[in-house]
Amino acid sequence: MSEFDLHIKNGTIVDGTRKPRFKGDLWIRDGRIAQIGGENAAVAAETIDAEGLIVAPGFVDLHTHYDAQIRWDPWCTISGWHGVTSVVLGNCGFGFAPVKPDFRERSMLTMTRTEAIPYESMKAGMIWDWESIPEYLDSLDRADKGVNVIQYMPTASLMTYVMGLEAAKSRPATAQEREEMKRLLHEGMDAGLCGFSIQRLGPDSVQADFDGSPMVTDTMVDEDILALAEVLRERDEGFIQITQAEGNIKKDLAFLETLAATAGRPILHNVVLPSRNNPEIHRRPLRWIDSCRERGLLIYAQCGTGRAGFAFTLEHWNLYDASPAWRAVTTGSKKDKINNMQNPDFRRALVEEAEVADKRLRAIQAGVGGNPKFLVVQSVNDQPELEQYVGRSVGDIADEQSKHPIEVMLDLSLAGDLNVEFLGPDRGANAEFMAEMMNDSAYAIPGVSDGGAHTKFFTGGSYTTDFLSWLVRDEGLVTLEEAHYRLSNLPAQAAGFKDRGVLREDAAADVVVYDIDKLAIDPPWIGDIEHDLPAGEWRRVQRAIGYKAIIVNGEVTFTDGECTGATPGKLLRHGSAA
Repeated sequence: MSEFDLHIKNGTIVDGTRKPRFKGDLWIRDGRIAQIGGENAAVAAETIDAEGLIVAPGFVDLHTHYDAQIRWDPWCTISGWHGVTSVVLGNCGFGFAPVKPDFRERSMLTMTRTEAIPYESMKAGMIWDWESIPEYLDSLDRADKGVNVIQYMPTASLMTYVMGLEAAKSRPATAQEREEMKRLLHEGMDAGLCGFSIQRLGPDSVQADFDGSPMVTDTMVDEDILALAEVLRERDEGFIQITQAEGNIKKDLAFLETLAATAGRPILHNVVLPSRNNPEIHRRPLRWIDSCRERGLLIYAQCGTGRAGFAFTLEHWNLYDASPAWRAVTTGSKKDKINNMQNPDFRRALVEEAEVADKRLRAIQAGVGGNPKFLVVQSVNDQPELEQYVGRSVGDIADEQSKHPIEVMLDLSLAGDLNVEFLGPDRGANAEFMAEMMNDSAYAIPGVSDGGAHTKFFTGGSYTTDFLSWLVRDEGLVTLEEAHYRLSNLPAQAAGFKDRGVLREDAAADVVVYDIDKLAIDPPWIGDIEHDLPAGEWRRVQRAIGYKAIIVNGEVTFTDGECTGATPGKLLRHGSAA
């Protein structure tokens, strides 16, 4: 009988603690790391020769939306292909519990719009066997999982469950409703939730609801949020993820400070992004976080470090929703959208808004998808009369036709049955600014993948591979030791994991083994289309090259990019599988 289940030999070990890398072996038994370094004559059931390879802790992805996908894809790909071994579900306040049976359909429609998850896939791929949060967690516990999972309380679901959708969107909670939400959060935390999450982006949210209105939490009042924070303080456990940008930066940051002080628990602030030219864009929020830490406020920066591009059609696009004019045009069924794009009043409103758009709206459009005039026509729905436009920018076509770029987008889309595809071109990223965030701020976590969301036009789940191949190998601006601390250890600390994010004896055996020289994303910029979702739906994917093995709880889930079929992932109640 073998003494060990797995022996990884001859590898270069980077343990996630910033300790200098070293050559050595690693042994795994019963899902945990039994020995690191030294020698052992005992036999292992399986051996991986890691000569010339890096052996490091599996990556922790704090910002995903695999809430539906994990029900049909236990490995949460794209993330699972790229070395992620633990994910957090229920981000931004969105999810599927608690939910009354008659609201299941509406909750799927919400996710169809706000996170662009295909409705037919959810309809075919989800088996509803819960109403309450404890029932939901038990269901998630029973489900096959190829990664470890922790779960936020989705605050939008909570408010809707207690108040009803219309009330939750139109007024603050009553004192009685507030107490009931606190009770349910306590109940969920007892069952193993890790905290709660919120998107609060105001009435012109960049991620609107199915009907074009703001999401429930987008207009949530301070008092309702702080009431939930009091639950975490009372329990002294859990953490909060919040995406907040209502337009008044000073007011927004002041509220986050109040939230951190009220909860006394970690706050994940989304999202810090570097610009290409102005370092103050990322330095300013990181200085603020440093000042918060000096005052004992436990705030982390979740930083956008991935460089995945956007390619989209106006049939599915929703990330211009911060624009009232775009939201009016792209809400509803496909027939509704066609009618809206033909409507002269709607078209005029789009052009007029583009000419007077405020700084916030321009920044959002530049960050998600791209300024319309810079978009490139990538495909035209196999329509020969439109082939002349492929490869050309919308701005160039607009100049040729003496039209506004938005009119060109609408006209091409209508001519192509809304399936003309626009590509946000790679305009470059500032590696020095990106590395500065990681090297200089003690509380900056890389990401944000949004894995499982926006599946038809975005592939952020590849950020881990991009980080290592770009900033570490190609640019040499971040050390391997720092990279693995940021990708695994720091997010594990923020999420309250008890025994993950590092390689040490008796820790959970979540491990990646990879070739730093061969590490790559395939394809490198815009994902390939694959029809691998339930109900025959398609998504964009970027696969990983260079990973010899991905190991979750001591079992190999991927070997050289091929799935083994193993599902050793666990629901981590309170951050632990125990």
